[in-house]
Amino acid sequence: MAKYIVSSSPHITSKNTTQRIMLDVIIALLPATIAAIVLYGFYPLFIMLLSVGSAVFAEWLFNVITKRQQSVKDLSAVVTGMILALNLPPVVPFYVPMVGSMFAIIIVKMLFGGIGRNFANPAITARIFLVLCWAGIMTSFVKPIDLSDGMNLFAYFENVVNIKLPDAITSATPLAAVKAAIESGGNPAEGLSALDMFLGRIGGSAGEVSALAVLIGAVYLIARRVIDWKIPALYIGSVVVFTAIFFAKSQYVGEYIWTYLLGGGLLFGAFFMATDYATSPKGLLAVCIYGIGLGFLTVIFRKYSSMNEGVSFAILLMNICTPLLEKISPRIFGVKSKWETNGKKIAEWCKKTFSKKEKQNEEEAQNG
Repeated sequence: MAKYIVSSSPHITSKNTTQRIMLDVIIALLPATIAAIVLYGFYPLFIMLLSVGSAVFAEWLFNVITKRQQSVKDLSAVVTGMILALNLPPVVPFYVPMVGSMFAIIIVKMLFGGIGRNFANPAITARIFLVLCWAGIMTSFVKPIDLSDGMNLFAYFENVVNIKLPDAITSATPLAAVKAAIESGGNPAEGLSALDMFLGRIGGSAGEVSALAVLIGAVYLIARRVIDWKIPALYIGSVVVFTAIFFAKSQYVGEYIWTYLLGGGLLFGAFFMATDYATSPKGLLAVCIYGIGLGFLTVIFRKYSSMNEGVSFAILLMNICTPLLEKISPRIFGVKSKWETNGKKIAEWCKKTFSKKEKQNEEEAQNG
């Protein structure tokens, strides 16, 4: 008979199932999805359908081949496909989301045991994999369409097989402008509008360009208590602090801060990827180190690396560090880390040793 160790109360229970949580995340991703369609037409929706379909099919096929119980009903594959699609440029060939989703599900998720056992966020890892495979495609961005012409909603479908972007519609991202400003010492916000960046009228990945849409989804997740608000708060706050520190000598420190906040994937990454249940820590100390570490690494990558963006790499590295952080931070009730267990043993040993010594001293005093 199996033995179960039950700790003292309180015992934490929840009515939320995995399927319910994933459905909440899907709902929270809808504003960013709608914004991508409004800004770039129906092509990002086409890419999302390919991404989600490939993710669900990959998980179903893996379970069939390995004779495991089907897990596609928990909707986690759907969430992975949606997040990956929103992490891609608005216009990519059809095979990019398909390869990315299959890599995310099979290599990062299922080979490690399925949901809850993956060492890193599958969508983040897949995005980095795609950057390594097709750097040119993954760094080609387009300008938002003009909705005054309804036919523009069907723009870019000529790029289903190969990227064929006219120079007139290619667009540099705000972070590319920031990188150029770092090298030249100029104003990183020159030619940029904070309002355009907030609404999404800029170049960038499909789901990250509209800060407004991301924040609407984030408010829903926090209101539903699906994510821990402390992680995105620490992440975003530390980016502000470290940006101010690293650019303290620049006369444009304020411009660096708001372009770093609105001009890339920080908000989307902070609310939808850094908070992944399986790959983020639970203890308060671990959460603090995790969030601050994310902010520090993001600023380091953006300022000193050859890349314009650093969110994906920062989240991947901190995901890998999560098991270590869990060992040095107390967890929730009912789950004790090795440090807690060993610390308790040491305390008990010290108590017994000193009690024994005090008893011996008392006996010697009485005999003397």
